[in-house]
Amino acid sequence: MALSGAVPAALAQPTHGIAMYGEPALPPDFVSLPHADVQARHGGRIVFAEVGGFDSLNPYIRLGSAPWGVSLLTVESLMGRSYDEPFTLYGVLAESVETDDSRSFAEFTLREEARFSDGTPVTVEDVIWSFETLGTEGRAIYRNAWTKIASTEVTGPRSVRFTFTEPDREMPLILGLRPILQRAQFDTENGGRPFDQSALVPVIGSGPYVVGRFEPGRFVSFRRNPDWWARDLPFYAGQHNFDEIRYEFYGDSAVAFEAFKAGAVSVWRETNAARWADSYDFPAVQDGRVRRVEIPHQRPSGMNGFVFNTRRAIFADWRVREALILAFDFERINALVNGGHEPRIPSYFGNSMLGMQPGPAEGTERALLEPFADSLPPGALDGYALPVSDGGANRRNLRAATRLLVEAGWEPDAAGVLRNAAGEPFVFELLLRQGSGEIMAIANTYIGALAQLGIRVRLAVIDSAQYVERSNAYDFDMTHFVRLMSLSPGNEQMLYWGSDGVDQPGSRNLPGVDSPAVEAMITTLLETDDAEVFTAATRALDRVLMAGRYAVPFWYTPQARLAVARGLHFPERLPIYGDWTGFMPEVWWYQE
Repeated sequence: MALSGAVPAALAQPTHGIAMYGEPALPPDFVSLPHADVQARHGGRIVFAEVGGFDSLNPYIRLGSAPWGVSLLTVESLMGRSYDEPFTLYGVLAESVETDDSRSFAEFTLREEARFSDGTPVTVEDVIWSFETLGTEGRAIYRNAWTKIASTEVTGPRSVRFTFTEPDREMPLILGLRPILQRAQFDTENGGRPFDQSALVPVIGSGPYVVGRFEPGRFVSFRRNPDWWARDLPFYAGQHNFDEIRYEFYGDSAVAFEAFKAGAVSVWRETNAARWADSYDFPAVQDGRVRRVEIPHQRPSGMNGFVFNTRRAIFADWRVREALILAFDFERINALVNGGHEPRIPSYFGNSMLGMQPGPAEGTERALLEPFADSLPPGALDGYALPVSDGGANRRNLRAATRLLVEAGWEPDAAGVLRNAAGEPFVFELLLRQGSGEIMAIANTYIGALAQLGIRVRLAVIDSAQYVERSNAYDFDMTHFVRLMSLSPGNEQMLYWGSDGVDQPGSRNLPGVDSPAVEAMITTLLETDDAEVFTAATRALDRVLMAGRYAVPFWYTPQARLAVARGLHFPERLPIYGDWTGFMPEVWWYQE
């Protein structure tokens, strides 16, 4: 990447915000985000429960496990996201962004008043160093964008321009959301510490909070910085209202829930519909110390389920994966776990206009897929739907699964053990993280069903640090995974499903997807400025992923179920993403 001090001719006018498509909804003189209440009171605290632990305070490197709150509360980016729009950013550290129609570059101008928590100014050098260091030494999620930067140009005392290797509609937004860290903290030539080494030393950021007291694996407290430079910025009006935000860590979700019932935790997000219906009659609910709220959302279902590692020979055949999907009796498990209340995830972008439609692909969607017809998995063009059990013992689906396994070269021996032509038994490991209580119950039921097919599953449960290490190295056969999807999918899709992630350690491509069609659909949705083509490409991507049978989908919740302690409040106006990032704790407040 070239670094230059030359100032090129302006190709566009600096603006206060940028949207993936169209224009930002808010004018330059907006006073707050639509879903924030500028009258919200400051003070009090909120306590969250987390399952697992932490051994680092640097969430930007591969080593160690850091609390979620570090990046959320202590570090800022050049721009901030409004969660009341599909994908729109407004200036935070940067007062403006500039790009051209093809989005071949992005230029950011920093606010003169922007400061880190130690009072030092945020500089262009900090921005350049952050982008380069994250892209070369940070977690894999930062690498892809860095490879797309052809040159960096300092265009003024507070301005920097990044020119891309090729036009990319999302790149200005991706760079706008990159965390900006203090270069001096990691300047090893002047006494700083190495960036890529895990440590229990807080990173110096410019956010509203700083790390307070903490005990590794037990709790971490974030204290609101009274000298925060951006406390009067319109983007933050009505946000970051608590004096303290604390995360308590527990061994499993059952223990965490008991802590909530006892008043040690302020908020509980209930993911189980059956528990929501019958387990909230404890004293704190009855006497009003806890209230229950349901918050609807318009975001895609995403994917939550067991993922196949297709790098393993045992899962390389789509027929094997389809057989194991057939063996998962969703209706029975949903009834046992959720009382049958939750809908099944229909696809990665289900519950939204971006999700694949029933039946064959048509129109633009089909035209995008046709060039790959010979390599597409069955059902991608003609339609694919998840199996439904017969309401009994799932016998019909198990018979269909047996037929597919036989076609794929797996047959039961005299003892009922499934073996291939070489006599090797069908045995694999299901890897889970400690504290996965509900997932463990699902796994045990599923393992019992697979045993009926002659398949033996070893259940391995390991701690968080081991799990991160093994999943980064793709050292698993099957595991549980969650992929959240937005209404504006972009470059993250290449991180999730791009072929580079098949062999590159630490990518988000856990299933090992290696599909030219998938990459072509992602490229199309990234490059088009036509909303219809964007929707068609996303639906086509959804089709190929589902027909690829990379996961055994669970269920999704069309609304968030929250039990909250008395005194906690949130605005009446809800963002389109519901309770997602940007809502809790950002716009909540405490008032008795």
